[in-house]
Amino acid sequence: RHGAVKNEDTFKTSPFHLDLWFYFTLQNWVLDFGRPIAMIILPLEWFPLNKPSAGDYFHMAYNVITPFLLLKLIERSPKTLPRSMVYVSIIMFVMGASIHLVGDSVNHRLIFSGYQHHLSVRENPIIKNLKPETLIDSFELLYYYDEYLGHSMWYIPFFLILFIYFTGCFTPVEEESRMPVAALLLMGPSSLYYWYLVTEGQIFILYIFTFFAMMALVMHQKRKGLVLDSNGLFLFYSFIITLVLIALWVVWLWNDKILRKKYPGVIYIPEPWAFYTLHMSNLHAAKESL
Repeated sequence: RHGAVKNEDTFKTSPFHLDLWFYFTLQNWVLDFGRPIAMIILPLEWFPLNKPSAGDYFHMAYNVITPFLLLKLIERSPKTLPRSMVYVSIIMFVMGASIHLVGDSVNHRLIFSGYQHHLSVRENPIIKNLKPETLIDSFELLYYYDEYLGHSMWYIPFFLILFIYFTGCFTPVEEESRMPVAALLLMGPSSLYYWYLVTEGQIFILYIFTFFAMMALVMHQKRKGLVLDSNGLFLFYSFIITLVLIALWVVWLWNDKILRKKYPGVIYIPEPWAFYTLHMSNLHAAKESL
């Protein structure tokens, strides 16, 4: 039964999942975007540097709540989706997010010691003079687990699950291809979060391939007389707005020479936290010294 599409599923549709999309967007903003902010603004006396920070607890909650909400989305799909692939993806997601939790916790705590995210590990003033030099290799390994392995095992299954869900969001009924007002209101915060996810996670290639796959599927289903339902439209339009936001972000920082040095590749998409440590943190420090 798993992975099979039943004939009676073919023309089933579902209403807009306002509760799930709202909880999904809210917890993304609070638990993912908000965790480094909580770590910075809450007093160090509450969360000493040798203990988990408030952001770490946010991350732990995210690692539990997000896969639960993704599974609930899959359950509400009007189609029978490949559940084995979904379960494997959820397992990989939790493992990757947990790896990221450890690396990200240490990397963000290093900010209090003067670590600058707009510089590479070896170029950071607090790292480059460490003795023995093998300690620098250890920090680079930590950075690799945080920025590469953790992100890959976290985001690949995340986008795969969203795409699997998206494949079940088609209907032959034109009237059901409309979004309620609540969906339109949620689209802004949802798109803005995906912008943060793609830029901070440095996963533009993964995002754009997912978006292209969505576009290809929409065109393929259109030939069959099928259109996106309200949930599919919400996800698809959110991705479109995200692409616009990424383009605006890149144009804005196109001539930033310091960020250009850190992101020398063909795809230049700076991380928001790198921008913060380069520009905003210095601005805040200057204000505090006045």
